[in-house]
Amino acid sequence: MSKRDDLIAKYADALKEKCGVKADMAFLTKVTIGCGPSIYNRDSSTVSATDPKELDRVKKNFLIKKLGLKDGPKLDEGISAVMDQYGRSTRAKYRAVVYYLLAVHFRKKSTYN
Repeated sequence: MSKRDDLIAKYADALKEKCGVKADMAFLTKVTIGCGPSIYNRDSSTVSATDPKELDRVKKNFLIKKLGLKDGPKLDEGISAVMDQYGRSTRAKYRAVVYYLLAVHFRKKSTYN
């Protein structure tokens, strides 16, 4: 198995254990590949739910640029819902898992087709 495959398996476990979600492995693989090399860096591979700048980056770079959503309070509500689903007490949230959950939340899985 490649390092990326190992990470995808780790993300699927996180989805199951932390979020109670059975991962769509094909979609999770696409999201992980879409994260690019950031998944291999300890700092950039995670999202801090307590850092407003980090959450703003997720909103601007993923939700608006990647998924094509319009800025507004719904985006912040969606991010908050995903952070609650992941578990606010989970200190380091995997970026690929957060992006997976956001794409599902906003019904934008088709962006990865």
